[in-house]
Amino acid sequence: VQLVESGGGLVQSGESLRLSCAASGFAFSSTAMTWARQVPEKGFEWVANIGDDGRTWYEGTVKDRFSISRDNAKNTVYLQMNSLKPEDTGVYYCAVDFQYGTRGKGTQVTVSS
Repeated sequence: VQLVESGGGLVQSGESLRLSCAASGFAFSSTAMTWARQVPEKGFEWVANIGDDGRTWYEGTVKDRFSISRDNAKNTVYLQMNSLKPEDTGVYYCAVDFQYGTRGKGTQVTVSS
């Protein structure tokens, strides 16, 4: 399993970012994928998940602001993050189906107030 996250950066509160995660080494189209983050105040938390059937799950504080999607032709999963807040600051990871040990190296997201 290899997962490479990208798309992080420094934005102001209220702005948007789209994260990408390129996957290889496994049957991507038949595998659920998850985004997670490591934030200074709360530690590690799962953020969003998308099943191989397209069904999604979101952590409560991001449910109305973030959107997870996937492109099986590109072996890529995305996280569209809108209305970003300073408390969203952290390192964002993708992983295979809530499996902590499969996460990539992450991409830094910093939201300034």
